[in-house]
Amino acid sequence: MKLFNTKNIIKLLAVLFIAITVVSCQRDGSAAEDDLPQEDLTNIILLVTEDVPNAVTKTYNYSMGAGGNPTIQVQDGKTYNVEVQFKNGNEDATQEIKDAKEEHFLVYNFPNSDITLTRTDDSSSTYNGIHVGLKTKWVVNKAVNNASSASQLILTLFHE
Repeated sequence: MKLFNTKNIIKLLAVLFIAITVVSCQRDGSAAEDDLPQEDLTNIILLVTEDVPNAVTKTYNYSMGAGGNPTIQVQDGKTYNVEVQFKNGNEDATQEIKDAKEEHFLVYNFPNSDITLTRTDDSSSTYNGIHVGLKTKWVVNKAVNNASSASQLILTLFHE
């Protein structure tokens, strides 16, 4: 019997892949040490202000687990300043993200839009020149690329 036949190599690669996947998903500390457990976030609030003098800020509140997403009203050719806030019930959890700014990073994805995003965080949410993304500027080239598909924002908060 050959030790390195095709079946054995495939089994070995499968075991290695599973082992690497499990190890890469573990944290060094426990969930109790996490400064902002994901379960504690109840709301994501976007404050959207057109980049013109005396513009009114529109507030979009997404409640976790409530179903449905707010429709963010933006128009082609316009620029907006956007600030993200995180809530845990009535408590502001945004400060916890700022306090651990070296461990957090927001990723914005606009799958059916053409929006150029620039991070405009101040020093309270910037670490070693890397902006967390709590404050951004959106230049809307095209709000909806394909009218038959829903336009959406996928906002992901990465920890470490």
